[in-house]
Amino acid sequence: MKIALIGYGKMGKAIEEIALRKGHTINLKITSANAGELTRENLQLCDVAIEFTNPHSAVRNIMACLDAGVPVISGSTGWLDKMEKVKNYCTEKNGTFLYASNFSIGVNIFFEINKRLAALMAVHKEYDVTVEEIHHTEKKDAPSGTAISIAEQILDHSITKNKWINEAATEAAQLSIISKRIDPAPGTHSVKYSSAIDDIEIIHTAHNRSGFATGAVMAATYVSVRKGIFTMQDVLDIS
Repeated sequence: MKIALIGYGKMGKAIEEIALRKGHTINLKITSANAGELTRENLQLCDVAIEFTNPHSAVRNIMACLDAGVPVISGSTGWLDKMEKVKNYCTEKNGTFLYASNFSIGVNIFFEINKRLAALMAVHKEYDVTVEEIHHTEKKDAPSGTAISIAEQILDHSITKNKWINEAATEAAQLSIISKRIDPAPGTHSVKYSSAIDDIEIIHTAHNRSGFATGAVMAATYVSVRKGIFTMQDVLDIS
């Protein structure tokens, strides 16, 4: 598989390492220094694009891939208010697109556990629920995209909570996401249900970026031969 890496920071480098180890090739690397090389011609030399940049360039990068007819997966966060625009554009172009707030296989299994636990706990109003995420100090966005996904899954089932906030909750209807930035943490996410009687807590702790990179390469392989809009649930065959 010939891969275009759009974004070559720590995540891009980790993806490159995993991809090369699995026998793939990196045909195009795009950074802020050579952004002008993100052309239709260069993209069409690749089978798939993996996009990990920032909220300011993600949508433009994704649409460039769709314009070139190249399947694209994205893990960039902070731009999801434009998700419907991107999905509509993908459909219009008969393209292929996959977004994930987190590509880790472990995190996506954690998501499923979180949804199931939220459904079970919804009727037990004596428990209050909070979300916490810990990342390294270079992470620019807070809360993390993963924490937002976790919170929204809880809100989908909650009877008492109707919105998340990135601080300690002051109202019963608020779901608190506490963000901490501590080096060298690559990512820890936890959900805690607390009552006067007991606590129930689920935690996912990443030890390094390999899990995210492995999942991204798996997702890229999946979309490289498909048309449409996909999620990691499709990649992992989670119904």
